[in-house]
Amino acid sequence: MPLGHLGINVADLTTARAYYDELMPLLDYEPHLQDDTQFAYRPALGKVGTYLFFYPAESPGYARTRPGLQHLAFMLRTRAAVDRVHSWAAAHGAEIVHSPQEFPQYPPPYYATFWTGPDGVLLEAVCHKNA
Repeated sequence: MPLGHLGINVADLTTARAYYDELMPLLDYEPHLQDDTQFAYRPALGKVGTYLFFYPAESPGYARTRPGLQHLAFMLRTRAAVDRVHSWAAAHGAEIVHSPQEFPQYPPPYYATFWTGPDGVLLEAVCHKNA
């Protein structure tokens, strides 16, 4: 069974919500809920997968080198979808860690892009197909 959900703390709930409201549809996610204390997304169109919940952090200071979340990877159906996400991230001023490319050090096929999102969280869009 897939992981049910992940909870992620963010420094600014409003800023994070604006960012992820644009990004998540590109990753085949849709809004699940939102109020003044949280917002969440679920896999679109009834697809099985992990829900993501975002909460306000009590204090800032994320670092992927400390214990906790290292990065989030989103599986996409096509390499073209990976390329679209990369273009979106670049257009939004994200720090691009890796442009879309093959990663031969991972089990093939592995075509992905990595970028830094809000609060410094490393995000990845990956396609495990050759097309």
